[in-house]
Amino acid sequence: MENAINNAQSCAPERKKRILSCIQSSGMPTLGNYLGALKNWKLLSDEFDCAFAVADLHAITVRQDPQKLKKQIMEMFALLLAIGLDPEESIVFIQSHVPAHSQLAWILNCYTQFGEMSRMTQFKDKSASHADNVNVGLFTYPVLMAADILLYQADLVPVGADQKQHLEIARDIANRFNSVNGKTFTIPEPYIRKSGARIMSLQDPTKKMSKSDPNPKAFISIFDSPETIMKKVRSAVTDSEGGVYYGEGKEGVNNLMEIYSCCTGLSMDQITSDFEGKGYGDFKKAVGEAVAEELRPIRERYEDLMKNQDYLKATAAKGAEKASRIANRTLDKAMKKCGFVLL
Repeated sequence: MENAINNAQSCAPERKKRILSCIQSSGMPTLGNYLGALKNWKLLSDEFDCAFAVADLHAITVRQDPQKLKKQIMEMFALLLAIGLDPEESIVFIQSHVPAHSQLAWILNCYTQFGEMSRMTQFKDKSASHADNVNVGLFTYPVLMAADILLYQADLVPVGADQKQHLEIARDIANRFNSVNGKTFTIPEPYIRKSGARIMSLQDPTKKMSKSDPNPKAFISIFDSPETIMKKVRSAVTDSEGGVYYGEGKEGVNNLMEIYSCCTGLSMDQITSDFEGKGYGDFKKAVGEAVAEELRPIRERYEDLMKNQDYLKATAAKGAEKASRIANRTLDKAMKKCGFVLL
């Protein structure tokens, strides 16, 4: 009997590690957001137990037009489905549909030090750019982010260079809670993307591509038309040398090669070989066409989804139900550890 049990245990499938990824609802992502993160989300779902969320609660740290925000939330949820996330395979939901996020955030606020929050880089940056509305939500934003992660007992969290500080504070809060109350939260580790993690501005390749860039030629929106994409790529900054290869002092060309590699799967050496003896005009044409073709099926799927609001709402409701089952178990555990009376 003991041998049978041991054999059964050894044959049991190993639990997949859980990954949580969230995206804000403030406007359509850029090509940089897609190649750096969203494109990899579908691949992650094949290897990990994944939860993907539209982080709409975070949006109101700055003033929002309610009708515009409502529209943006559903647009972002539709985009997650359009990039290929399967709501049957992964948990795909909207953050505000799961009240446990806000509830756990309050508890974690009480395990977070004022000094820790005051040192957060994003608070300093946003306070400077929104000086007329430096609210408490903006200050405690990283605690809500910690709640997002810890609710789902995430083993891994995909992070870019600009998000490492937020994951570190989530780890610090989790460790502090666990040390006071006993093991409650999984301590999340960073999941560093292998490629495409940092797509730069087309007009200033020393800066990250951003939808808030005042120069519209500097970024490609995920839903730009093929014609617009071609125009923006043709106007991208390169250099006077004319050679297509990856190297120091060729930031503009390096960026276009990175984009082309992400869209085609070609290595830098292959790209260099393919465009040997050719000028930047030929290279930019190929990059523009590759980007347009990469984004075309996403745009088409998104347009179909946005025409079916009933399906989107029903799918969001199912996602929230699945997310709540996990989140509420964690929340109940944390509340019990704190001494609250649960009914």
